[in-house]
Amino acid sequence: MMKLNALLISIACFAALLGCDSQKKSSVPSETIGGNTSEQLVGRPKIALIMKSLANEFFSTMAQGAKAHNESNPNYELLVNGIKDERDLARQAELVDEMVASGCTAIVIAPADSKALIPSLRKAIKSGVIVVNIDNKLDQSILEQEGISIPFVGPDNRQGARMVAEHLVGKLSAGDEVAILEGITTSFNAQQRKAGFEDALSAGQLRVVSSQPAQWEMNMANTITSSMLSEYPNLKAILASNDSMALGAVAAIKGANRTGQVLVVGFDNIGAAREAIQEGKMLATADQHGDQLAVYGIEFALSQIREPGEKLQDKQTAVDLITSDTLGKP
Repeated sequence: MMKLNALLISIACFAALLGCDSQKKSSVPSETIGGNTSEQLVGRPKIALIMKSLANEFFSTMAQGAKAHNESNPNYELLVNGIKDERDLARQAELVDEMVASGCTAIVIAPADSKALIPSLRKAIKSGVIVVNIDNKLDQSILEQEGISIPFVGPDNRQGARMVAEHLVGKLSAGDEVAILEGITTSFNAQQRKAGFEDALSAGQLRVVSSQPAQWEMNMANTITSSMLSEYPNLKAILASNDSMALGAVAAIKGANRTGQVLVVGFDNIGAAREAIQEGKMLATADQHGDQLAVYGIEFALSQIREPGEKLQDKQTAVDLITSDTLGKP
C-alpha cells in the first residue's frame, strides 16, 4: 500500500511539472512581426498620439479628431498625450519613453523640434515600436545619421504658406513693407512656412522689413508686433506662421488703432482665426485639416501593423486656402 501511494504521488508531481513547463513555453513569443509578437497583435494594438502644446486650439482639434476616429474604429486603443509648452522638448522626449514602457505598438508624433526628439524615437524603433511623424517633419540628415527611417504624413508647409502669401500679395503693391512672425526656428514646419512666405513676397516685389520668431505664441506675437508697428509706421501686412501668432498680431494692431490698415494672414485655420477672417480682422489662413492630420498618421500606423513589410514612404496631405469667400457669411 505504501508503495502504491508513493507511485501515485510521483505521477502527480510529474504531471504538475509538465503543466508548469507547458505554461512557460506558452509565454514565449513564437514569432515577431514588425517588432511586435503575433500574440500582441491578436488583441487591439495600442497607438500613442504625442502632440505639442495642448493649449493651442490646433492640437486640441487634432486630439478630438483622433478620438472620434477611435470611437468609430475601436479595433485599436488610443493614448493621447501632449505638452503644456511647445518648447518643453525634455517632457516630449519623456513621453516617448513612457509610451514605449507602456507597451505601445505605435507612436504617432508631432515633434516640437525637428532634431531633438530623434534620439528618443530611435530608441523607440529599436524597441520594436512603429513610429509615424506628423505635422512637423523630422530632420532628414539627423535621421540618416541615426540610421533610421521615419515616414512623414502631412502637408507641404512651404506650398501652403506660399498660397496664403500669394493671396496677400494680390491686395498690396510692389514696394509695400511687410513683416513675418516666425515659429520656433529649429522646427522644420516653421522654416518651411517662412520660406513659402518669402517665395511669394519676393515674386510680388514686397519689402520684408522685419522677420522675428514669436515661438508660435500669441502673447509673444502681440509684443513683437507692437514693436514692429512702432518701428515701421508704413507697415502694410503681418504674415504669421500660425494662427495663434496671427491673433496676437490682430490684437496689437487693434491696440495701435490701425485695424484695417495692416493686413494679417496666418496658418492652421483654428476657430478664432475663422471668426477673425469673417469679421475682417484677418485676411486669410491655411487649412491643413488639423482634425484629420492625426487620423492620417494613425491610419498609416495601422497599415504598418497589418503589413509590416510595407515600404515606408512619406504621404503628403492636403492644405487649402481659407478666406472670407470660402467661409461665407458668419
